[in-house]
Amino acid sequence: MDFFNAFLNPEIIARYLPALIRAVWVTLWISVLVVISGLALGALLAGLRAYQKRWLSWPIVLFADLMRALPPLVLMLVLFFGLPSVGIILADWFVLYLILTLVLAAFVEEIFWATMTSLPRGQWEAGAATGLSFLQVLLHVIFPQSLRMNIPPLVNRSLTISKMTAYGSVIGVKEIVSVAGSAQAFSGSATPLTMAALAYLIIFYPAMLLSRYIENRFHYEH
Repeated sequence: MDFFNAFLNPEIIARYLPALIRAVWVTLWISVLVVISGLALGALLAGLRAYQKRWLSWPIVLFADLMRALPPLVLMLVLFFGLPSVGIILADWFVLYLILTLVLAAFVEEIFWATMTSLPRGQWEAGAATGLSFLQVLLHVIFPQSLRMNIPPLVNRSLTISKMTAYGSVIGVKEIVSVAGSAQAFSGSATPLTMAALAYLIIFYPAMLLSRYIENRFHYEH
């Protein structure tokens, strides 16, 4: 009985459930925005890098290396607490969205680039021989194959980055961890934290099952 009072107290659940539901929606819409933006930006960067212009490739490589090397939480703290000192103030949710989008884009760019460079050079040459421009070969020949090969790692990486929305609690975003932590502090009970864990389970367990299905469905035989 003491266990349930500590971790699943009905009164505390009823008191904080509305706030937690709002936090779930905040987590969901930020996650969706991050995934859409990160995938699009990463694919765009990989496409630009395919032109193999040194002045274009080097900044992309540097960006990808930095965003994959630096902890996202550190970048969020720098933007949220550092920029106001030079007169730039960004909303907490936008800082979270921006950093996670850039991190995801860096990984997506490297995933696409690795696959694109592994494809036989003859496919580029064959496309050009049929009269297609470089951009047309990229969009109609190279990218479709790369996308099919990359669906499993792209899905897994997107899920991993989406769960980093929990970092938003450090800069005040009213997502699941932030709301649950405040509720725990005010109630003195672990119940809000249990509710947060269940919320993440409800959100991400179906997503994990979907990613497993997609990985099996689109498995690419080399």
